[in-house]
Amino acid sequence: MSAQTTPPTYRTAPWSKAIGLLIFTSRWLQAPLYLGLIVAQGVYVWVFLKELWHLLEGVFNLEHALTEAQIMLVVLGLIDVVMIANLLIMVIIGGYETFVSRIRVDGHPDQPEWLSHVNANVLKVKLAMAIIGISSIHLLKTFIGVGAITERGAVENGEEYTSTGVMWQVIIHCVFILSALALAWIDRMSYHRGHPGETHDGVPVPVVAAEQGGDVAVPASPQAPAAVPPRH
Repeated sequence: MSAQTTPPTYRTAPWSKAIGLLIFTSRWLQAPLYLGLIVAQGVYVWVFLKELWHLLEGVFNLEHALTEAQIMLVVLGLIDVVMIANLLIMVIIGGYETFVSRIRVDGHPDQPEWLSHVNANVLKVKLAMAIIGISSIHLLKTFIGVGAITERGAVENGEEYTSTGVMWQVIIHCVFILSALALAWIDRMSYHRGHPGETHDGVPVPVVAAEQGGDVAVPASPQAPAAVPPRH
């Protein structure tokens, strides 16, 4: 019986450790970017309050009251601002958590549900879904503002609409949907290639068991109760 040999150990040069530490510490260069996005979110809060004030002025103005269609367009604009703000908060929190440093909010009652299993793939899919929502709001505003469009186009509330422009908006919206589906499909492919027992995006990878000559996927259930021994 041969004696087990201990694998050789190699010492890392001090300069190599210093370079690696410098590269790892360089992730903090992204922190000012996320702080800048917080400032941008404050700008959107100001824009939202201004639009809300204009809406209230238009509703209570007895001489030049807004029509129902105009009120709907303003409300859709407010929803658009809120969805962009949601997109910003996902980028700020998810990006900082993924690429800079952990945010120690475990157990906090206001912790976002998606923050517990956020990674680059989850963040990209959520951003794609948020972009689709924003694009849907813009497309709905166009459909409401167009009304009865002709071949020469239409002008509503100072904005000019043409059939070609509306068509391109629909095409771009469909491209956003296809992009989101592609990202979700790529994320699902990486999930199926995981090793059994691993945790992917907070979900355990199924354990494959052979049964009757075929492969049967058995979900790993870490919270399953232990088997109770039979009583004699």
